[in-house]
Amino acid sequence: MGNCHTVGPNEALVVSGGCCGSDEKTYVVGGWAWAWWLISDIQRITLEIMTLQPKCEDVETAEGVAITVTGVAQVKVMTDNELLGYACEQFLGKSVVEIKSVILQTLEGHLRSILGTLTVEQIYQDRDKFATLVREVAAPDVGRMGIEILSFTIKDVYDKVEYLSSLGKTQTAAVQRDADIGVAEAERDAGIREAECKREMMDVKFQADTKMADSKRELEMQKAAFNQEVNTKKAEAQLAYELQAAKEQQKIRLEEIEIEVVQRKKQITIEEKEIDRTDKELIATVKRPAEAEAYKMQQLAEGHKVKKVLTAQAEAEKIRCIGEAEAGSIEAVGKAEAEKMRLKAEAYQQYGEAAQTALVLEALPKIAGKVAAPLARTNEIVILSGEGSRVTGEVTRLLAELPVSVNALTGVDLTKIPLLQKMISPQCQTAI
Repeated sequence: MGNCHTVGPNEALVVSGGCCGSDEKTYVVGGWAWAWWLISDIQRITLEIMTLQPKCEDVETAEGVAITVTGVAQVKVMTDNELLGYACEQFLGKSVVEIKSVILQTLEGHLRSILGTLTVEQIYQDRDKFATLVREVAAPDVGRMGIEILSFTIKDVYDKVEYLSSLGKTQTAAVQRDADIGVAEAERDAGIREAECKREMMDVKFQADTKMADSKRELEMQKAAFNQEVNTKKAEAQLAYELQAAKEQQKIRLEEIEIEVVQRKKQITIEEKEIDRTDKELIATVKRPAEAEAYKMQQLAEGHKVKKVLTAQAEAEKIRCIGEAEAGSIEAVGKAEAEKMRLKAEAYQQYGEAAQTALVLEALPKIAGKVAAPLARTNEIVILSGEGSRVTGEVTRLLAELPVSVNALTGVDLTKIPLLQKMISPQCQTAI
């Protein structure tokens, strides 16, 4: 029994051991492999790029100048089966840090040995050649370890005695000197050339100005002719535009008038429909209710009329019945009174003047009561007279006038009654 192991493209799988004491080794990159339990060993080694920074401090060059050089190297384990086997023999079971340390020491040793064979100028001025030389010298040694140098570059070169700085200053001064001489010669040549160019420029400018003036004159003439033609065309176009605009405006106005006519017709139709609707609404909301109310009032009036007629008829019937009853009563009373008067008349005829006098005397208190009725509401009567006999005279005068008044009212002469004659005689009046 065993397991199936897989590995990615950035690692190599090493399967060692097997049945019957086999020493065969299997290398798998980005695939899978079968391993038996207990008798097979599974190990992995990285194939990723490893970045190294070799540094050699105070290494003397061929001229005896101590310099410090730092570089950057990119290395990785090669995937060829034979070279991968070398790498597994050297580094299997080691960590990436340990692998880097071994390769770094190898590169630094070769870098140090090469620095002793070159001058500072060779190292400083041609870094690419120096880096290529280091890679060519170190490649066989690391290749026997199954390691491939992908790239190697010099990162920095410096020293502690300012040799490189002095070398740079000398070179800078020489370059500056050559630059100043070149600048002076260039300025001299430039001045000469500038003068020649100015003269040629003036000649060319004069010719150009002349041609420009001619061209400008022709241009102005052409522009004037063009402007005249353009203005003529513009005027014609403007007139044509205005004429066409007037025609279009007239058409638009006609269309607007037609639209207004249609709108007015529609408005009239709408108003007629609105009038019909209003009429119907008035009929429904005013006329019909008014007619109903009028009919109601008419019916109520008819009812009141009938009621009043019937009431009047009933009242008339009542009055008629009452009148008939009263008439009967009055007739009976009249007949009784007539019979009474007839009997009185017969009695009066029988008794003659004495009966009439008795009647007058019976009526006198009643007449006196009616005459004195206003005086009944008088609390006190005061007669003002300067003479004591004046009151008596007034009373006598009233008694003397009484028979005349009675005679005028009843036709009975009281002076013919003996008793009254005594009362109104002068002797009686004097006694009074």
